[in-house]
Amino acid sequence: MQAIRLHGQNDIRLEDIPVPEPAQGEALVEVSHTSICATDIEVWQSPLSFGGDDDVPIVLGHEIGGTVAEVRGKSDFSPGDRVVVNNVLACGRCFWCARASQATCPNMRVAGLSSDGGLAEFLTWPATHLVRLPANIKDEEAPLMEPTHVAVHAVRRSGIKPGDKVVVIGCGTVGLLLVQVAKAAGAFVIAVDVRDQSLALAGKLGAMHTINAPADEVPNTIRNITKGIGADIAFEASGVPSLPPTAIAATRPGGTTVLVGIYGHETEFDFSDIVLTEKTVIGSVAASPGDMVAAVSMVAHRSINVEPLISDVINLADAIPDGFERMLQPEKDVFRIVVTPTD
Repeated sequence: MQAIRLHGQNDIRLEDIPVPEPAQGEALVEVSHTSICATDIEVWQSPLSFGGDDDVPIVLGHEIGGTVAEVRGKSDFSPGDRVVVNNVLACGRCFWCARASQATCPNMRVAGLSSDGGLAEFLTWPATHLVRLPANIKDEEAPLMEPTHVAVHAVRRSGIKPGDKVVVIGCGTVGLLLVQVAKAAGAFVIAVDVRDQSLALAGKLGAMHTINAPADEVPNTIRNITKGIGADIAFEASGVPSLPPTAIAATRPGGTTVLVGIYGHETEFDFSDIVLTEKTVIGSVAASPGDMVAAVSMVAHRSINVEPLISDVINLADAIPDGFERMLQPEKDVFRIVVTPTD
């Protein structure tokens, strides 16, 4: 089968490799679509940030949908079932797993990051970590369930309540999903970005206000919109190292800032802005048990619309030049590029 494998920093290759054999308790999934996100680009450019020498070569792609081709052992799934891959595997035995915090499991494995992923014709994955796709979710939409469950997880961690004033800084794919999940939770949502394309879409997807302004102007603009108070909850989803202080400053005293972005460089801020105003700052990464099921349900019930976030659908054979290299461009005009192994 064809697969895109990472061999080292700046080294990805389209290769022919054997179809994997499922172990007991695993399913062989025929991949329908896999999407490329910014994390894939970061892993390509700096692979050891998510693994080590023992993890390469590895098939990339962690946002995966497909069809069950074979199941080894007893399972609720049968060949022909359409599924999305719940891509985080926790050990289930450690201190953190016992507290349902699989995202912090030190033994965690993730498809496409530390185990073979979905930029291939087939992959194997534990059948217990597959989620059935309802008929009204299209095959090309299936990979978007993964960033959706990242947004669901972040909103759950925020402690959001109906009527909360929420700001989302950074309206890429995850940011636009945060807009929708927060809106579905009953929040008044403000979207912040420097791209008019992103803000126009944020408005269509539920943001009540959109802001395109320099970072140092954003907190005052948020306070003006919220009658001098600030955001109850601010999500920083851009991954830009200079923006967490902006999110904290936009948060009201006693409010919560949630850092969702993955930051490639260290960032600094004034801790007094947290201490003297009793703000809560939390991190959110990956997801917890149940978040993928919730994400699929919200998309199936149209609380979340992922279709506008699909910028292009390309073939696996073209995924390096038309996917990875396109996503690497600093002025890229895409949200998610979806890859299919079939013509």
